Amino acid sequence: MENGTEPCGEERASEAQETTVTEGAAKIAFPSANEVFYNPVQEFNRDLTCAVITEFARIQLGAKGIQIKVPGEKDVQKVVVDLSEQEEEKAELKKGANLAPGDQPRTAAVGEICEEGLRVLEGLAASGLRSIRFAREVPGLQSVVANDASARAVDLMCRNVQLNAVAHLVHPRQADARMLMYQHQRASERFDVIDLDPYGSPAPFLDAAVQAVSEGGLLCVTCTDMAVLAGNSGETCYSKYGAMALKSRACHEMALRIVLHSLDLRANCYQRFVVPLLSVSADFYVRVFVRVFTGQAKVKASASKQALVFQCVGCGTFHLQRLGKTSGASGGRVKFSAACGPPISPECEHCGQRHQLGGPLWAEPIHDLDFVGRVLQAVSTNPGRFHTSERIQGVLSVITEELPDVPLYYTLDQLSSTIRCSTPSLLQLRSALLHAGFRVSLSHACKNAVKTDAPSSALWDIMRCWEKECPVKRERLSEASPAFRILSVEPRLQANFAVRDDANPSSRQRGLKRFQANPEANWGPRPRARPGGKAAGEAMEERRRVHQNKRKEPAEDPVQRAARLKTFPCKRFKEGTCQRGDQCCYSHSPPAPEDTAAAASPDHPKTSYQSPPGSGVAAGPGVD
Repeated sequence: MENGTEPCGEERASEAQETTVTEGAAKIAFPSANEVFYNPVQEFNRDLTCAVITEFARIQLGAKGIQIKVPGEKDVQKVVVDLSEQEEEKAELKKGANLAPGDQPRTAAVGEICEEGLRVLEGLAASGLRSIRFAREVPGLQSVVANDASARAVDLMCRNVQLNAVAHLVHPRQADARMLMYQHQRASERFDVIDLDPYGSPAPFLDAAVQAVSEGGLLCVTCTDMAVLAGNSGETCYSKYGAMALKSRACHEMALRIVLHSLDLRANCYQRFVVPLLSVSADFYVRVFVRVFTGQAKVKASASKQALVFQCVGCGTFHLQRLGKTSGASGGRVKFSAACGPPISPECEHCGQRHQLGGPLWAEPIHDLDFVGRVLQAVSTNPGRFHTSERIQGVLSVITEELPDVPLYYTLDQLSSTIRCSTPSLLQLRSALLHAGFRVSLSHACKNAVKTDAPSSALWDIMRCWEKECPVKRERLSEASPAFRILSVEPRLQANFAVRDDANPSSRQRGLKRFQANPEANWGPRPRARPGGKAAGEAMEERRRVHQNKRKEPAEDPVQRAARLKTFPCKRFKEGTCQRGDQCCYSHSPPAPEDTAAAASPDHPKTSYQSPPGSGVAAGPGVD
């Protein structure tokens, strides 16, 4: 192996049985044993990535005068255009036929090498499925490097590349992904697209990735460690992403913003910054698509794009505090300075509880709505291109309806459970906010999300008005509870819950598949690939068996339990206060003489009775 590369040799006989999977335009063989990682649930992830890279290629190559041909788009366009437009196209074709060969319009098709096309790197390719799909479904590519550190994975990639006849585009390599990206830091050797889809956290690869992507290039990152990003281990999140995650109903969007903050923070070290194109929370992972640029002046503005989060532990109200601020100076210059704060008092103004501090996180828009609209239009006009087109259309439609300048959100169940009242319908709460003059939207990250620019005081006033229509029994509320303190204040805003027509978003009216149910039984992250590992099904079944009811005591047979309890002497019988007689579950027999003599011996300390060996219980003597 030289320079981290290894040529693909002859196909060696597979010791383990293999399974063939067809996804998109690719056909992949991978071992049934858990030696190379593959998760079918992430087909949505791969479909969306192909759609995003296609539109990115359309933008990048369009600036060079190159048009891309996407399979299925030409037939759709013929249906849309009218007769006059068809005649104009024929005239343009005739006119182009008379041009010199050098003046012919350049096009890039799927499966062909485009000399000025995109150079793509998949850092953690495993079976090579994603890279092969790029080669067979995305036009305008110059080359695709499919890298993995596992020799078994690279060997499998070589055979899959030959199986799909894409050896001219896809080049398997065996190397550490970080070292490979560090070797491509020079501007002439950088990749236009870098895709990172690791098992777990991508944190070890981000520093190298922001240096190896070209100017204005596309960086695609997947994070499957959602337990860390959602606040279960704030200290672990800080060590990986440089931010403290909080347990919140808006944890999925907070995870997206933490990942964007981490990417921008690492890029700033090299005078670079990120511009988010699309950020998606789906299933058990988050996926972000960002462009990376270089510019010292723009890097200075990064501090004003990050914010800390103050979240009340009682009612869940949150406030954002920017880390920096920008202001105009003389001569049209921009002045950067530290922000002033905090925006809140030590105690919550609504319920009197304390605040938790989280972040920093990305506080700017997490989507480029123009780019999202381009991807949505391309998928909608060519739905047969992807197997998950319906879900892509639904998710992107909700994203286009999100308020771009409003970070985080509340949820219906959070608001109602805080004051212990019934939950209003989504349309009722949205209508009340619209009647009050505020903006409101859904969030693709949560089904019951309420994303609004209304201040928290107005939101709780609306909930107080709703409680008056569905009263709560105040005598059951503790005076120290958040519900009692919130409801003890009279609302200043009189809410109107009459349903408005514009309260129902367009994606909901059209019945799009916005929030998909579980795609399959026992879905979620798959076991990590291990050399010579057991078959995936066997490993999963064994894991379920080991962890089943691990926090519950197994059911005990009543006869065995009665016999076990009879081995313990009754403490009340010894004191002469037990009234149960023979019905007592404990022993009323006097201790054996040798036990009494041993207990009376000065060399034998007085000890309490112990559980018999193997009883597996902590119950002591005299337990009633």
